[in-house]
Amino acid sequence: MVSLHRTLRNLQRVGLREWWRQMQYIGDAKSGRFVGKDQFGNRYYENLNAAEEVPGRHRWVDYAQHEFNATQVPPEWHSWIQHIRKDPPSSDSVMQASSPPWKAPWIENLTGTRGAFKTYNTTTPKINAWEPKTRARQ
Repeated sequence: MVSLHRTLRNLQRVGLREWWRQMQYIGDAKSGRFVGKDQFGNRYYENLNAAEEVPGRHRWVDYAQHEFNATQVPPEWHSWIQHIRKDPPSSDSVMQASSPPWKAPWIENLTGTRGAFKTYNTTTPKINAWEPKTRARQ
């Protein structure tokens, strides 16, 4: 439950414009330390003040796009948000040193869009639909 005092305090910290945007997108006013940014422009924040945040909701992502979904978060940032990794990828020396050349760049899941993967079928169908043949009238 979000208290009025906490909401007004975050309004004062982040400003009216950012506060209104957060209320529209995530339904909560949050303020915290900027941790990093990924290749898509998503920004990641953390608030370690336990008295202000609901437990488990002290790390969050501010999506760059208006139409967003969870697949727009790269795996290294996902592991940080879900507390699998302690340090964010922007400050983790292991993550920065382990960038293999064979690793493809991360792309979001395109299911349900025009960019979705569609297989190419080479078999002929067992049942063919009837197509009427028309002739010119005499």
